[in-house]
Amino acid sequence: MKRVSLLQFAVVAIFAFFACGAFAATVNTKVLRPKPKNPSVSETQHARKRMTRLARSRGSRRIAHRRRHRYYERFSMSSFAEDIADGDQTVGEDPVVRAAAVDALGNMNGTVVAIEPTSGRVLAMVNQKLALASGAQPCSTIKLSVALAALSENLITKDTEIPLGRRSKLNLTEALAHSNNAYFEAVGRKLGFEKVSYYAHQFGMGELAGYNILGEHLGTYPDEEIPAKLGGVGKMCSFGEGISMTPLQLGALVSAVANGGTLYYLQHPGSPDEVANFQPRVKRRLDIAALIPELSDGLAGAVRYGTARSVRLNFNEESILGKTGTCSKAGTRFGWFASYANTSVGRIVTVVFLQGGRPTYGPKAAEIAGRMYRNLYDHSFFANGPTLIPTRASVPPASTVTQ
Repeated sequence: MKRVSLLQFAVVAIFAFFACGAFAATVNTKVLRPKPKNPSVSETQHARKRMTRLARSRGSRRIAHRRRHRYYERFSMSSFAEDIADGDQTVGEDPVVRAAAVDALGNMNGTVVAIEPTSGRVLAMVNQKLALASGAQPCSTIKLSVALAALSENLITKDTEIPLGRRSKLNLTEALAHSNNAYFEAVGRKLGFEKVSYYAHQFGMGELAGYNILGEHLGTYPDEEIPAKLGGVGKMCSFGEGISMTPLQLGALVSAVANGGTLYYLQHPGSPDEVANFQPRVKRRLDIAALIPELSDGLAGAVRYGTARSVRLNFNEESILGKTGTCSKAGTRFGWFASYANTSVGRIVTVVFLQGGRPTYGPKAAEIAGRMYRNLYDHSFFANGPTLIPTRASVPPASTVTQ
């Protein structure tokens, strides 16, 4: 009886052991099996809405970002051209200045006009077809006229800071050096169209700059402020919107700044006799002599550290003052640089105007001017000056000059 009981107990124990092992295996298997993810269990309705809004906002920012990078301006005109000087009348030009300008311009699609500021004599005009054409938007070079107008009206001095935002202020020197558009838009709005227009015409815009220069066309200056949707007087004063200016008009104005306020008719001698008998002709006297020091720091700053510092890639020996301009219209980009060498001898005003595509812009025009100044310096122009012409005892006053 006892033996049977022990046998039964052993059988029962073995059965229980295997039963427990099978159960344990079953339990462990269920624990190790990964549970399927169910968002409805782990997220509340509020969390799902927040995630949806976040995804939508990120998506919209990505779309806007892509759109900003996708936009780019298309240009249809080439920045380069061959034989641009063919047909130029060069007999009465200064040969050293002419050679320096041709070499500096190279194959860029543009023109270089060099002027003696103390007489209005055109020393060289490369690509005369473009130089004498109807002009182009002056871009930021219009800021010269606006600055002189504001100084003339005692609206600003070179140190007057104009508020441009909640934490931003700028004075004339820095605005010229860096070609700040917001500054000149603010100044232009304070002046108003009537005063801006008056001074622009006093400085030679809207009229021929040359005296009997065959083939010269006239730029345009609007009779009224451009529409507000185009920027109004502000854009006229920062970008020259609605204005067409010729290289000769800009050269005449910069010559007046360089010589202390005399606006000469520009003359382009056509023969050695015309050079020998050259006589300056005054268009008008500008009351800007006291204002030029207020302006010159900004023009010098543009070359030293501002938008025209590419001049210094090729030339550092003499002080150069100037203003760049860059803008585009109807598939063509314009690049301007007007400057003068501030030396006691060999004074010269240089206007570089380029047109084309992406390689065309103001700093490129400044670089070309730097190469030209380098060529002139290497040929002792700043020691000897231009080809000498007889000194006249008197200069005809503006009232006796007609055209």
